[in-house]
Amino acid sequence: MAFTFSGHFLIFSIITLAFISFQTEAAIKKYQFNVVVKHVSRLCHAKPIVTINGKFPGPTIYAREGDRVIINVTNYAQYNMSIHWHGIKQLRNGWADGPAYITQCPIKSGSSYNYDFNITGQRGTLWWHAHILWLRATVHGAIVIMPKHGVPYPFPQPDQEAKLILGEWWNEDVEVVETTGSKLGLPPNISDAHTINGKPGPLFPCSDKHTYALEVEHGKTYLLRIINAALNDELFFAIAGHNITVVEIDAVYCKPFTTDAILITPGQTTNVLLHANQAPGRYFMGARPFMDAPIIVDNKTAIAILQYKGVPTTVLPLLPNLPKPNDTTFALNYAQKLKSLNAPQYPAKVPLTIDRHLFYTIGLGINPCATCLNGTKLIASLNNITFVMPKIGLLQAHYFNIKNVFRLDFPDKPKTTFNFTGAPLTANLGTSQGTRLSKLAFNTTVELVLQDTSLLSVESHPFHLHGYNFFVVGQGIGNFDANTDPAKFNLFDPPERNTVGVPTGGWTAIRFRADNPGVWFMHCHLEVHTTWGLKMAFVVENGDGPEQSMLPPPKDLPPC
Repeated sequence: MAFTFSGHFLIFSIITLAFISFQTEAAIKKYQFNVVVKHVSRLCHAKPIVTINGKFPGPTIYAREGDRVIINVTNYAQYNMSIHWHGIKQLRNGWADGPAYITQCPIKSGSSYNYDFNITGQRGTLWWHAHILWLRATVHGAIVIMPKHGVPYPFPQPDQEAKLILGEWWNEDVEVVETTGSKLGLPPNISDAHTINGKPGPLFPCSDKHTYALEVEHGKTYLLRIINAALNDELFFAIAGHNITVVEIDAVYCKPFTTDAILITPGQTTNVLLHANQAPGRYFMGARPFMDAPIIVDNKTAIAILQYKGVPTTVLPLLPNLPKPNDTTFALNYAQKLKSLNAPQYPAKVPLTIDRHLFYTIGLGINPCATCLNGTKLIASLNNITFVMPKIGLLQAHYFNIKNVFRLDFPDKPKTTFNFTGAPLTANLGTSQGTRLSKLAFNTTVELVLQDTSLLSVESHPFHLHGYNFFVVGQGIGNFDANTDPAKFNLFDPPERNTVGVPTGGWTAIRFRADNPGVWFMHCHLEVHTTWGLKMAFVVENGDGPEQSMLPPPKDLPPC
């Protein structure tokens, strides 16, 4: 595929080379996307935005398990660009992962870069998005990975499929909004609307033409591939009058369960089965934020329409019964229902013995800022360390042993312990800044507990680990107790994910095996928190021999 930017637009075309097992010929798929420059109108406002091929959301990448995908990105926009293939494991091939200044330097305006990677042992719904600045607000799209030929889904075969990408919309240039907030030392303005497939729905002004509609036939079953591409909001999603059955999370099959709503954090994907078995009519699908912390309230609800075939569009749709914005009980109960399929064909390979125990505290704070209008700025930290982005790609610095780019001394636990979720504290406990990474020997088994704190305010945090899936073995409210909580861990069929929510004022424990050498980013997927420094990276060392070692960098790796 070749991505091309023009003016305010990021445009791409893709060539996908698919080598199918047990086939006599390799399947070759070619997609050509031409440069289109246009204004996008939402909420009575038309403005130029950065997009892929002039589309918002961008084009879907279709592949099959075992395929090789080559994506050529050409940047004609005024911004530097990088693209992350969210959830693709990029085995030994961090060069194709995409986060700017972590695995690559960004693609400068007028330059190109080929993302070349294999899809190994994965099938389901993932997504791609810009991984620099706040550009993923409009630069994102779905990745649909089909199983190998002849391999069925481990759930009833749907009659049809559809993608639902949940997002946000700003009436102003999102980069200007973010920059303005940074200069003030305050959070940027929240979005003007939420969207479903780029459209806010009829609850917003001037949006009667901007409502997504999905037509269904009575009696048929539909696989809905749901992606949360929002920058800063966890979202509830529901369909009026219909239950849905969850069958996959983050491109991993799970034990099916039926629910009237789902919770999906930024970065996560959820596949559900919808049975069109209700009285033929028109039903609203809705998405609105889950916010159970004492922060800015955002009650905007995006609406789309589920339209039964043959029903007149004059019929008034029924509204969905979404959970309340602060429904913590629903959120916790929903998380408890998520379990790996753990079938012979799809086993849950949970590490049962642990080589390295990590405990990371999540903190928000206020630091002095001489250049900010308010004299202070908001910061975020892990183990009281605010991450400083380097000026050269960390993977390049690691591979070529370039000195003085980062330090390998990120602590396994916080320097200072306290009542993490007690009364809010105003002190930052001496928050430091630096580009500090944690080194893991190849094949190390890791248990990481992410603990929310009340340093400034408790809040939920969706964390994404690049290069890996992990098992969510435990979650709880309050302080993690190393003496009693591990006994409650689910080590049989815990959910396997690449992005997980840390509950407000609580903790989440994950486990993974560090068998993918390279430099791998881990960060909160709330863009505002990532901007404030809520991120770090792991350096996973090579193992024995070439099959356990990083691949060399491509010749067209963007320079810094």
